[in-house]
Amino acid sequence: MILEVRKLQVNYGSVRVLHGIDLAVRQGEIVCILGANGAGKSTTLNTLCGLVRPSSGEILYNGKPIHRLPAFRIVEQKITQAPEGRRIFGTLTVQENLDLGAFTAKNRDRLKSSLEWIFELFPRLAERRSQLAGTLSGGEQQMLAIGRALMSNPRLLLLDEPSLGLAPVLARQIFRTIREINASGVTVILVEQNARIALKLADRGYVMELGKIVMEDSASALLENPDVVQAYLGGGKGK
Repeated sequence: MILEVRKLQVNYGSVRVLHGIDLAVRQGEIVCILGANGAGKSTTLNTLCGLVRPSSGEILYNGKPIHRLPAFRIVEQKITQAPEGRRIFGTLTVQENLDLGAFTAKNRDRLKSSLEWIFELFPRLAERRSQLAGTLSGGEQQMLAIGRALMSNPRLLLLDEPSLGLAPVLARQIFRTIREINASGVTVILVEQNARIALKLADRGYVMELGKIVMEDSASALLENPDVVQAYLGGGKGK
């Protein structure tokens, strides 16, 4: 396993948000986490990358505990997140945003090849590299958020709602690119409201409710599970 989460609990003040969750991710997988708003999905990702401290439990990455490391040390371990809402720096250029994603990079040759790869994945960013990020469209900003996360050459990429607010054609483009990223050897944990497209992309999935993992299965099995269909897939299998 590249990642193991054991009995993870998180409190916000006196309110418990995660109730002892367990999950595991194998090298090379795409694993999706489904759930309604407030289920604890984003808190899970933020805890994995060190932005939120667990109150108990542990996170093992390649067998070693990381749950006490500061966020920048976790980035150095090759774990990065493209957060919900993109959180790009609008007054900086596309190139400057990407450069910030590589702040821990030591190998300049590797940095150059990462940038070239990102421009291959997202040609639109290459065209707009000198443009202020705040003037990009929503889809372009999402490309930039993912590209910035990739600049540190991660082995584990955390994606929080990458299709949020995007037109369907742009969302499909983003998900095709996620598949390409995974095919290059990057393991992906995906939080996504569009459960159908997430499950079609993923190898396995977890379902969260009120800070607990209530279901785990292969993505194909979850697509056929009547409870998942009713709760997250619009009550029908669709296409």
